[in-house]
This record gives sequence, C-alpha cells and structure tokens, in this order.
Amino acid sequence: MGLYERYLARRISRDDAALPEHIALVITERDLLERGAYETLIEFFDWAFEYAERVTVYVSVLDAAAVPALRRELETIEAPRDVAVRGPDDRDPADAPIQIGIGLGGKHEFTSAVRTLAEGVEAGALEPDDIDDDRVEDHLVFPSEPDLVIKTGAERLSDFMIWQSVYSELYFTDVNWRDFRKRDFLRAVREYCNRSRRFGR
Repeated sequence: MGLYERYLARRISRDDAALPEHIALVITERDLLERGAYETLIEFFDWAFEYAERVTVYVSVLDAAAVPALRRELETIEAPRDVAVRGPDDRDPADAPIQIGIGLGGKHEFTSAVRTLAEGVEAGALEPDDIDDDRVEDHLVFPSEPDLVIKTGAERLSDFMIWQSVYSELYFTDVNWRDFRKRDFLRAVREYCNRSRRFGR
C-alpha cells in the first residue's frame, strides 16, 4: 500500500462514523473489455471486504448478446467470497457475499417482482392488502440495500437497484475503471464516512 493510501486508510480508521456494510459498484461491459479489468475487479473485492460484509457489482450492458460470455467469465473468477451472478432472465434472489448483475436493469427487476406478486394474488395465495415494502423486497433479485454506490467513469446513473438504492450514498468518480486504484476506492469510503445519512428525512 502506498503512502497516500495508508494516509486515507488511517483517516477512515480514526473516523467515528459507521462504515458501509454493503458496497455496490457500477461499471459497463466495455470496462470489462479493458486489459486487466478482471484483475482490478478481484482487487476491488479485497479492498471492499476490508470494510464491508457484502459487495454488489452491476455491469451495464448495451449489447444483450454479450451477456452469456460475460456471465461465464464472472462465474469463474477467483473471488475471495462466494459469488452469485444474475442476468436479465433470472428471477430468483441472489444471496451471496458477492452479487453480480449483468444487464439486469432495476425497472426489469421491479417489474418482475410486481408480476410475481400479482400471480400470487391471482392464484389466491396472497391478498392485495398483504403487499407492502417487505413483500416487494422479498421478490427482488438483489433484495439487500447498498449503503454506498460507486459509479466509475462519469456522473451518470444506470438503471440499477432503483428500489434498493433510494437511500444509498452515491459516489461518482471521473476515474475510468481501467485506471481505478485502491486510493480511488478509499476516497469513496472516506467521503461516505464524512456524509450525514438522512434516509429520506
């Protein structure tokens, strides 16, 4: 670890603020085509688990045909914890320390959850009045709410976890994924610690 990284880590350790328990990262399919992209992702997991208990990665995909190949690559990476990968056709919840979504937009995820609940009502297994926030969250592919969402490459939000991230702290960096280093990650965590979370209040 370089001198500046040690300085940032020390500042974080001396802060009394709560650390993020769940960190989410938003990158693109083109980011993963860059040389060394998967190695950086594995390093990111190591950095994140120094602070967090869960990491979610969303890979924004423009070309749907690229999803199967990306999925095969991501399902076989040598990650430090168990990995659950989900794509656009998956509806079962992901439950692993590392969760990866490939091209699974938040609108699609929310629509699928509502459709499943509607099917339960139609089958007589669920009353409409029983549908609340918890019921919806139980049917999301990624039910856990991230504390910190890191978006690399510019200030553009993706269609990702639109339900779960409503109270998340968003951190945008101009640093592209190919240049993302531990110091950039530590800056995001430090910024998170310096913010006062209001949870919509």
